[in-house]
Amino acid sequence: MKKLLLNILYRLEALVAATLLGFLARLRPDHSSSVVGIFCRIVGPYLPVSKVAYRNLELAMPELDDAARKQIICGVWENLGRTIGELPHIADLQENTPSGPGFEVQGAEYLTQQAEYGGSVLFVSGHIGNWEMLPPAVARHGVPFASFYRAAGNPLVDGMIRSLRNRAMGKMQVPLFAKGAKGAREALAYVKSGGRLGMLVDQKMNDGVEATFFGRSAMTAPALAAMALRYGCPVIPGYVERLGPARLRVVVEPPLEMPNTGDKRQDLQNLVQTINDRLELWIRKNPSSWLWLHRRWPKNLYR
Repeated sequence: MKKLLLNILYRLEALVAATLLGFLARLRPDHSSSVVGIFCRIVGPYLPVSKVAYRNLELAMPELDDAARKQIICGVWENLGRTIGELPHIADLQENTPSGPGFEVQGAEYLTQQAEYGGSVLFVSGHIGNWEMLPPAVARHGVPFASFYRAAGNPLVDGMIRSLRNRAMGKMQVPLFAKGAKGAREALAYVKSGGRLGMLVDQKMNDGVEATFFGRSAMTAPALAAMALRYGCPVIPGYVERLGPARLRVVVEPPLEMPNTGDKRQDLQNLVQTINDRLELWIRKNPSSWLWLHRRWPKNLYR
């Protein structure tokens, strides 16, 4: 009986999701972005998880006053809503449009270099701007990369999301590794065999490496740094900057300099810290562009 009820619930949720995605897909990309963005900006700050965002801002940017923190949280929800609203349209966004919906790539020369060089490469980013634009934009410059994903609780909804992501990648299909031990082993083998992999490394990992983030101790996922050092592959940082409704700039930066102290553990620590520092730099440029909604720091810091 319980399984039957769960199946009915999944189908109802999937029907709602399909209806919403279908409605958004019929809108212009900028209108779809704005409809969901404005809705989330109005509703999101009243949800309980916004208290987590407020506490994060207290911890990370104590120099801000109450009004500034609340304004950032409104921006966080708007950016998240726009990211959702743009998801059905990412496959159709064109590069270097003169105005309106579209995207551009700053630092495309680093992608060209990697396409010519070949071999393993790791892309590192965070939940900044519309992070869903990273894989298809980079793929269009000749370096499609695999990535990790956290499956939605509802397998029917998860299938819809994966379908949209696959459509955005077009003919350049790459693996998606499920988060967890099995996915990690598969990703390691993929990189070892010469594959390219992208990771968002801005969320807390309880059994990770202790590093600092916004001046505070933060457990950080070490997998990307460990793979880079083990296989000697370049790490290319990048993020997505929102320029307007469904108008995005993918910023690609030069490969990070690899530490080489002679101490493998210290090299890992140094590279993890370098990545955290880069993420912090990007977030400080526009705090509203980052997803402040998860508990990034130790549990005892949250009331």
